[in-house]
Amino acid sequence: MFKVVSNMNISKNFKISEFVCKEGKNEVVYDYKLIRLLQEMRDKIRRPMIINSGYRSHSYNQKIGGSPKSQHLLGNAVDIRVNGFSPEEIAKIAIKMGFTGIGVYKNFTHLDVRDHPHSRGYSYWDMR
Repeated sequence: MFKVVSNMNISKNFKISEFVCKEGKNEVVYDYKLIRLLQEMRDKIRRPMIINSGYRSHSYNQKIGGSPKSQHLLGNAVDIRVNGFSPEEIAKIAIKMGFTGIGVYKNFTHLDVRDHPHSRGYSYWDMR
């Protein structure tokens, strides 16, 4: 984990600040595979992605009721929205792109790059 001192780009369309924990300590951890796949998806759909949640510290994750085994704790996950796409549409694209954890919620899609995907090649769940 490191503290963000500059809002640098970590890919063509994403800045490090988008992945910082919302707790206010300016801390971040992120996985390069996650950033690469997000950038590939952004290039494919040609729309900005709104990152609702990236890295989470243990204290912040607990505060918001996140899973104790959340991939956000490892910097392997994001929750995103994309204007013009439903969470289900983003999930379908994410499956084809190689994300290994995908969750569909009412207003966003959870994407992660966990090491041990479901036996079908990904984990998918619907939390509506």
